[in-house]
Amino acid sequence: MSWVLNSERATEQFGGHLVDGLEGSGIVFLKGDLGAGKTTLCRGVLRSLGYNGAVKSPTFTLVEPYELPQHSVYHFDLYRLSDPDELNYLGVDEYFTSRALCLIEWSEKGIGLLPKPDLEIEMRVIGDTSRQVSVQSGSDKGERALARLPT
Repeated sequence: MSWVLNSERATEQFGGHLVDGLEGSGIVFLKGDLGAGKTTLCRGVLRSLGYNGAVKSPTFTLVEPYELPQHSVYHFDLYRLSDPDELNYLGVDEYFTSRALCLIEWSEKGIGLLPKPDLEIEMRVIGDTSRQVSVQSGSDKGERALARLPT
């Protein structure tokens, strides 16, 4: 399925719809060029869960944990990963629990070590402010989440 989001606010709202569909947990791969809006979408997810602090891409730390009262959210940015085996040093397996929501930017850099995603999102810049967002499911949970997204 595909959507066109015409503003940063619309991208954040779409992130809120995503987390509603996933019911607060799951694995989401985020793909797209630099500046495509992946971190903005993640900020929308976190805002919808009640987080009001700064949300930035964890480019240098690789993962930013957000421990919220009802959820654990882990925002990964694998852009600087030179080899998927580097994920082993992070203890990456410990993040993927049934209670956690894992948002993974540049997931293609972790091929072979990341679990299968519930949702895979491709973001593309259109013009100055719009984004085309395509979403595919990778699991039964992802299929249910996809069905709950606005049309």
